[in-house]
Amino acid sequence: MLTMTATAADRLRGLREQEGQSGKALRIRAVPGGCSGYQYDMVFDDAQASDHKFESNGLEMIVDPESLPLVTGSEIDFEESFGASGFKIKNPNARGGCGCGKSFQT
Repeated sequence: MLTMTATAADRLRGLREQEGQSGKALRIRAVPGGCSGYQYDMVFDDAQASDHKFESNGLEMIVDPESLPLVTGSEIDFEESFGASGFKIKNPNARGGCGCGKSFQT
């Protein structure tokens, strides 16, 4: 299961409209890379038959079978601060990460 805060869902709906991707779901993947082993990839996409589907705060999310064990239980948030803003993924499966916060290890 994946969840998303209302703030993240609102921001993503706006981005989806800006990109002309209305009707597409948010695909969340854990792909090999980064300095800790895996990094997150998020893109608006159509669901495939093998995808797992989740809905949170009115936004549909899809995850491929390979990424599911790596991201299950995660919460997507959007944080804004004076120095930086962006999406943050709180992943209970991550056992470590790099200093930049863009990659994780399990």
